[in-house]
Amino acid sequence: MGKSSAARSIAQPAAPKAAGADFPSLDVAIDQAKRRGRGAQSNKSGRFEVEARVAFDDGWQSLEDLPPFKTTVSVDTARKVITRNDSPDVGFDRSINPYRGCEHGCVYCFARPTHAYLGLSPGLDFESRLFVKPDAPALLEKELAASGYEPRMIAIGTNTDPYQPIEREHKIMRGILEVLERAGHPVGIVTKSALVMRDIDILSRMAKRNLVKVGISVTTMDPKLARSMEPRASTPSKRLEALKALTDAGVPAKVMVSPIIPALNDQEMERILDSAAHIGVPEASYIILRLPLEVRDLFREWLMANYPDRYRHVFTLIRDMREGRDYDSQWGARMKGTGPMAWMIGRRFDIACEKLGLNKRRIKLTTDHFIRPKASGEQLALF
Repeated sequence: MGKSSAARSIAQPAAPKAAGADFPSLDVAIDQAKRRGRGAQSNKSGRFEVEARVAFDDGWQSLEDLPPFKTTVSVDTARKVITRNDSPDVGFDRSINPYRGCEHGCVYCFARPTHAYLGLSPGLDFESRLFVKPDAPALLEKELAASGYEPRMIAIGTNTDPYQPIEREHKIMRGILEVLERAGHPVGIVTKSALVMRDIDILSRMAKRNLVKVGISVTTMDPKLARSMEPRASTPSKRLEALKALTDAGVPAKVMVSPIIPALNDQEMERILDSAAHIGVPEASYIILRLPLEVRDLFREWLMANYPDRYRHVFTLIRDMREGRDYDSQWGARMKGTGPMAWMIGRRFDIACEKLGLNKRRIKLTTDHFIRPKASGEQLALF
């Protein structure tokens, strides 16, 4: 791109109009200096759009004239908050996402393609065009009160982080935890944010009844790599601090070494596990990098911009673990990969956990304390 740029619309074959397409993507042309603190390098149109925007120099508009690049938050008027799935390799059949999009901006996030369903880009839009569900606690209580509801662990944080920065203001996650605590309902939480420590009061009470587990992802111990790859997530040291605080409060905690990216952070796996075990964390897990749909190109752009000397080597090893492809979506294989490289990572993980005493026991949450909330207008029991 030269000194000036513009975004040109190019017609593509018609595609189904995505729900939420009334929220157009930001211009492709974004001054690099104005996108500091973001993970994605670009903002290409979603795969369901009938037009694609391409940045090129037309000599008319200066980069200095481009509008400031800011995070915007809109209200998501969802009518239900519990999402169901039947995936055999995730360990849960229901989840809650208090937010759509995630300001952490992790460039490798497998949830980025979901923004295409809103008519937005999985690139910069995903980390800057956010949607909040303010009615989530009330909707959850209503769903738990339904006569046919059968309690099982609800997973939170599997798609976008419930403790991303805007949670400080909106406190949706805290409201959800208050509902779950009152109902005695089990929950599993995944996050990259030290903000989880804010809710230790609720989490510790739930832990005493075996109602909660918290997993914190530690991708790297290198602050520079973390800043580039996960620009607005908590620093590695803050995540370890959160793990220690949870463990000290009696909340079952797990360190998640994920995603493991060959030739970029895989050499840190043992160090991360050792650091977590040293502060008393009892459980650990790992996931190999996943590159579905638009994530592949976004990760490739980021790698070329930040580690061009490793680009070919990283993708060669990724394909070695995905049967020659950039991504393999098969159940079971998508999380751990296949082939010699994937096997070696798995063996390293197992050996390190055995040496450090991790995963000696796994806590299973209970539904024994579940009390169905009273539905609106329901008469109270006499006895």
